[in-house]
Order: sequence, then structure tokens, then C-alpha cells
Amino acid sequence: MEASTTHIQRVKISGISSARRISTGIIEVLISVFIYFVFAANVAAETVTKFVMTPGGITAGKMADWIVPTRTTLMILIGICAVIGIVQLIRGFGNVTNIMMGVAFLAFVFSFLTWQASGKSLNLAGMLSSAVLLSVPITMGAFTGILCERSGVINIAIEGMMLMAAMVGALMGSVTHSAWLGMLFGVTSALILAALHAVLSIKYKINQIISGTVINIFSTGMTSFLSQKFLQVHQELNNPAMFPRLAIPGLSEIPFIGPIFFNTNTYVYLMFALLIIIQVALFSTRWGLRTRSVGEHPKAADTLGINVIKTRYMAVLLGGVVAGLAGTFFTLGSVGRFDEGMTAGKGFIGLAAMIFGNYSPIGAFGAGLLFGFADSLGSKLSLLGSSIPSTLMGTAPYLITMIVLAGFVGKGHVPAADGIAYEKE
Repeated sequence: MEASTTHIQRVKISGISSARRISTGIIEVLISVFIYFVFAANVAAETVTKFVMTPGGITAGKMADWIVPTRTTLMILIGICAVIGIVQLIRGFGNVTNIMMGVAFLAFVFSFLTWQASGKSLNLAGMLSSAVLLSVPITMGAFTGILCERSGVINIAIEGMMLMAAMVGALMGSVTHSAWLGMLFGVTSALILAALHAVLSIKYKINQIISGTVINIFSTGMTSFLSQKFLQVHQELNNPAMFPRLAIPGLSEIPFIGPIFFNTNTYVYLMFALLIIIQVALFSTRWGLRTRSVGEHPKAADTLGINVIKTRYMAVLLGGVVAGLAGTFFTLGSVGRFDEGMTAGKGFIGLAAMIFGNYSPIGAFGAGLLFGFADSLGSKLSLLGSSIPSTLMGTAPYLITMIVLAGFVGKGHVPAADGIAYEKE
């Protein structure tokens, strides 16, 4: 009986693996064909592409520019994608299928950049540095969603919390002339909205989607009103102190990597710190185990003596703190002033990153970098004079969001009690 069960499991796994192997192999082969006919076919043999390997304005960690023959580089990338696709079709890569698919995707992206910058110069390090910076609010928004939804509370109010924190951060940062105090007040405003969401959805058991929507509408209206009434009239109230670029001694001197990761904004370091803290807290501590158990099976957790209500309150409030940090990034770490609707849907994109990352901090961080790269790509190519309209490139993060939501919703590990109010018996 045991041998029969094992055989059935193997057949099932083999069937799924075969279907996936064929589909991914076809995609990888099609990528190589696309690169050849769209990118390589019309490139002259003598054309070269220049990649600048140090972000502009930085002297530490400088690296020599990288000049490559465009057509030869494209043909190499075509070969890489084709080989990966053919091997995938014939025998597959087993447990490293996702890794090889990622390699093919990176080859496609690099071929696109090589083609777009052919005969020109592209600051690759600057684009990657910008991508890391642009990923900050998206990744922190994803962290907020993970903290809330791992405890069983849906939070679509992340956008509203971020927007309110951005405005309050700008206002109080201008009044106090301190970026740190601006951050503190901005986080506090988001924490208040998180507490409101927690009370409505946990205590009064209001539909969590409706509660989040109400907070988003409130934040949009209130920040727009206060901005028009005060910040636009009195510009001194919309000129906050900002967090400067902070270089880490020694690490910032590493060529290429140093200027991107170790000579950047304070918020980038906060993002990495939160990544480590939340990952360890959720999966390596007693609190994390209790939080995840409340999100999976609250009744069983209650039976074991875990306070479900208190645990959910704590998770939502902590999510509010992280959302507040994400919101203050816009005014204190990026733009330096508040503009109406300046979060531009980054909270919702953060939810998509959370889903794409399978409700895991590390996965969400990777997804956030992907969205940040798409955002950075659009702005850099418009400066490069790309033939692709800048308005179309600007939609890249939102297009990726729709693709992620269409392809991954329901396929990841959604907490079983997510969105379900708990009734204590």
C-alpha cells in the first residue's frame, strides 16, 4: 500500500513537472527568438554599447566603464536563452527551474538594455541604484501587508497610511527642521490609521476590505484638503529637512556594488534592517509562530492559550509603523516636498509584491526590487531618447502589477484565516 501511494505521488509530481517543463522551455526559446528578430537583426556589426558602472556624482568605489560589441553581446544572450530553453524541453532543470527561468529573464532584460543603448551610453550603475531606491516604498508596503495578513487581517489601507505619513512627515519636518522628527510624526499618523483599521476590523468585525477602502478615501481627501489649504499657500510648511546620502566606510569603496548598496539613502538601510528583523521575527521566534498560527487557524491557537485578538492588534499596529516609514520616504527621503496623491498607487503595488513574494519578506523584497527596476527603467530610457514612448515605459510597474495579480493570486500560500473576523466562543 505504501509503495503504491509513493508511486501515485511520483506520477503526480512527474505530470506537473512535465507540463511546467514544456511551458517554461517554450517561453525561453521564444525569448531567444524575440531577441534575435527584434533586437539583433537590425544592429550593425561595428556598433558598440557603453555601460557606465558608477552612479553619477559619486567618486568612491568608481569602476571603469564597460564597452561591449552590441551585436556579439546580443548573440551570446540569444545563445544562453536558447540553450536554457532546449535543455528545459528535453530534460528539465528539476528544482532549479525557477532559477534558470530567472537567468533567461535577466538575459532578456540585459539584451533590451544593450539594444536600447547601442551606439550610446547608459549609466547602468545609476539605473540599478535608482531601482533600489524606488523599491523602498513598495517593499515596505509589502512588509506591512505580510505583517497584517500573516495574522489574518487584510490591509488594503496601506496606500492611505503611506499618503498620510508623507504629508504629516513633510509638514512636521518643515516645522521642526528635523528629518527624524518628521519621520516620527509621519509614522505616528500612519499608526493612528492602523489602529482605526484594527478597531473596525477586529473589534467591530467590519468587512476588512471596506474598512481599508474607507481609510484610503479619508486619507486622499484629508491630505488634498490640507495641502491646498496650508502647504500650497505657505511654502515654508512644505520644505522639510531631508535624510542625506549616507556612505558606510569601507563598504562604499567596493567597485560597482559599494555605490549602489552602501552609499545611499538612510531609508535603503532601514529597508534592509526591516527585511532581516521581520524575516527572523516571523519564522524564528515564538511571537512569529503565534502570529502565523493566528492567521492560519485562530480557533486552534485560542485553544492553546494564544490571545488571538491581542496578536492581531499587535500585527496591524506594527504594519502601520512600517507603512508610516514607507510614506515618509516620499517627502523626507526622495522628493523633499508633499504633492497630492504622490504615493501613486505604491501601496497597492506593495500588495502585489507581497503576493508575488508568497507572503515572505525575502520574496517580497525580491518582488519589490523587480517593480523598482521597472520604474527606474522607464525614467532612464526616456532620458536616453528611447524609441519607446516614455508614457508607455512609465506604465511598466502597473503592467507588471496586473500580470502578477492575474498570474499569482490564489497560487501562493495565502493564510487560511486571512480576512475572516474571529468570534471567540
